[in-house]
Amino acid sequence: MSRIRVGVVGAGGRMGSTVCEAVAADPALELVAAVSPRSAGQLRAGVEVAGELRALADAAAEVVVDFTVAPASRITLPWLAMHGMHAVVGTTGFTDGDLATFRTAFSGSNCLIASNFAISAVLMMRFAELAAPYFDTGEIIELHHDAKIDAPSGTAVATAERMAAASADWAPDPTQHEVYPGARGGAGPAGIHVHSVRMRGMVAHQEVILGAQGQTLTIRQDSYDRSSYMPGVVLACKGIADHPGLTLGLDPFLAI
Repeated sequence: MSRIRVGVVGAGGRMGSTVCEAVAADPALELVAAVSPRSAGQLRAGVEVAGELRALADAAAEVVVDFTVAPASRITLPWLAMHGMHAVVGTTGFTDGDLATFRTAFSGSNCLIASNFAISAVLMMRFAELAAPYFDTGEIIELHHDAKIDAPSGTAVATAERMAAASADWAPDPTQHEVYPGARGGAGPAGIHVHSVRMRGMVAHQEVILGAQGQTLTIRQDSYDRSSYMPGVVLACKGIADHPGLTLGLDPFLAI
């Protein structure tokens, strides 16, 4: 049985390098190309990094993993669609307009965009969504390393959106005065508050705290290393051909 030919965009970064190693280590996948303009000429899992997307086509990549930033992905994804390649995307920050563009572009190949590839994080978001209708109040605390420049995280945003869509019966915030402005965090959809912590020593962590009369439920997920995302990335590479068009979130790949 032939292996799936995989390319990686953003191979120069730590996440991209980890993806290259994970792909190369899986017997069902074959790393055939790695792209990063800043790291061209270097090796990733035995593959020389190229500076241009053209290397993906030259290597006949079937699936391309993109862990870069939104401005770069806005260029990369239509290019992949035009060349009939499937895309597995961990980039966040896309607008509704971006998603509409991607839905139109990926007619002959498929695209998955997920805010988090850690299977434990996917389950955490799903559990929060399922629990939301049974509680009156809910807040999200996301904690990341001090090099993360955006807040809140894409995972926290996705969690808040899913909780808000699952229930419209959220109690109003009783706070009338903040001694320190911003102490209550940011109000997301349905008024669900999101708190972002940036601290050295952390990687990626999130708590969802739900409360009702006389009880609370806390759902917590922790990623201690970038390797936590790799089982989800590998799963997506193997399954993307079976999910037509644009898919948001890894849930359909887990059948949850």
